[in-house]
Amino acid sequence: MNYKLIGRTGLQVSSLCLGTMTFGNETDHETAAEIFRRCRDRGLNLLDTANVYAGGKTEEIVGRLLKDCREEWILCSKFQGRMGAGPNDRGCSRRHVTRAIEATLRRLQTDRIEFYFIHNVDRLTPLEETLGALDDLVRQGKILHPAISNAAAWQVMKGLGISERKNLSRFECVQPMYNLLKRQAEVEILPMADSEGLGVIPYSPTAAGMLTGKYSRVGETATGRIAQNKFYSARYGEDEYKEATLKFVDTCISKGWNPATVSVAWVAAHPSVTAAIIGARTVEHIETALAALDFPMSTELRKEISALSKEPPIATDRRDEQLGMFIH
Repeated sequence: MNYKLIGRTGLQVSSLCLGTMTFGNETDHETAAEIFRRCRDRGLNLLDTANVYAGGKTEEIVGRLLKDCREEWILCSKFQGRMGAGPNDRGCSRRHVTRAIEATLRRLQTDRIEFYFIHNVDRLTPLEETLGALDDLVRQGKILHPAISNAAAWQVMKGLGISERKNLSRFECVQPMYNLLKRQAEVEILPMADSEGLGVIPYSPTAAGMLTGKYSRVGETATGRIAQNKFYSARYGEDEYKEATLKFVDTCISKGWNPATVSVAWVAAHPSVTAAIIGARTVEHIETALAALDFPMSTELRKEISALSKEPPIATDRRDEQLGMFIH
């Protein structure tokens, strides 16, 4: 296993992270336990969950799995999503943050969480309020590091500025969506993480299963999560994604590679990525993802695979600067 430092924390984590979103949903406890065991056997020590997964059942399952080996794992969880019917049972207010962490610690059967993520930006609560609450949790020992998921680079930088100005515990890790089809993170999030010394643990390396080869030609109906969930169908329903997927899958098949394995290896091989989050509904799926640990993803091969999808536009309109032309 190749362990990497995560941000400036001094913690070393595996290059793959076990994602648990399916636990308690598509994956029952027995299968979840076997998936967990396979990951542990391969040396993974980073695990990601969230309070909203299966309405809290996922954290309960994770808590039981970690009961006899908690000290082996670096644990991430998230808050912000709705956890009740009341108007304050969601969001990033101080009230909700403090209630959410107590429930999460209870479900996980642990005394602290290494990385506590804002799951999504709460536009109703000032970021100063949330960061102040998270800093209190750090001082209480209930979390070790604040972190943030699904945020734009400017929102992360705003948070870092607030933390520095007010002497609060800062974000130490970001969790963006990143895969061969969704490459927006390359524009500002990954360079920002390099600049500011942040860990990066991207989710959805197989694009919700799209890059595993579920499509055989443009226009066909997808199977699995993309067909069954309107959010995923909206996220990956465009023809350009299907076309890129076909090129990627055809390339992998022609070389005798498993597309799911290669898609995970491609994400994990980005120099700014700390660990790619892998999830699975079945033991077979997790073995395919874990095979990325052994896949020889060279810099040259990664460039070849990158050319199969559309490169996102740069952050400014100065394309000439990217080409080394400095004309004012």
